[in-house]
Amino acid sequence: MNSRTQTITISGPVGQIQLSIDLPESLKQNPHTELRGLALIAHPHPLLGGTMDNKVVQTLARTFNQLDYVCVRPNFRGVGLSEGVHDEGRGELDDLICISDWMRTPGAWMQSLPNANEQLWIPHVNQLPLALAGFSFGSYVGTHLVQKLAELGRPVERFVMVGSAAGKWELAERVPADTIVIHGENDETIPLSAVFDWTRPQELTVHVVPGADHFFHRKLHCIRNIILSNWLGFPRTSS
Repeated sequence: MNSRTQTITISGPVGQIQLSIDLPESLKQNPHTELRGLALIAHPHPLLGGTMDNKVVQTLARTFNQLDYVCVRPNFRGVGLSEGVHDEGRGELDDLICISDWMRTPGAWMQSLPNANEQLWIPHVNQLPLALAGFSFGSYVGTHLVQKLAELGRPVERFVMVGSAAGKWELAERVPADTIVIHGENDETIPLSAVFDWTRPQELTVHVVPGADHFFHRKLHCIRNIILSNWLGFPRTSS
């Protein structure tokens, strides 16, 4: 994605998991930069061409980098160098749990990143908050990851859902009250009405991008602007 992106593999439940790590520009300019946190970003359906290099996923990573988050974009099972086969979200959830554990382990970063000794945030990585974002199928798996991590006593800082998979896959019943839900007005894959049906009982706000399709062609900047305004313009509310 940029000169600050590193692609590595780590050990997962069924083999190697390929992931890209995106460091914010601020770290390159000043290794003493105080990071806001870590961001784990899940891509769309692997059997429909979804990868960690999807444009929406990369937009999410750039946005979180702008907010001074270190981002991790994994490939789901069977995509790129990630081993295993598609497991309809079950195995993918296991992999994301594994990755979230890896992200909170200083030694894992020290072994995986070139020049890790120059990254002054790594020894304290287990103290950084973890944000989560998912696009389409990734948002479906993300709802269950949010739920699972909360059960384990490790709640995510905040969750971003883009092109929510409501009505297509069985999302978790509830997500945190401050979840950012972004959807295209003209989404041909996930009807906006299905998103409202899922969010209505939870009283979640849906940020509708006028004229946007499922992949947000020519509307990627809207995703960035919505996330930035919610992160920087409004205080976090309790769930």
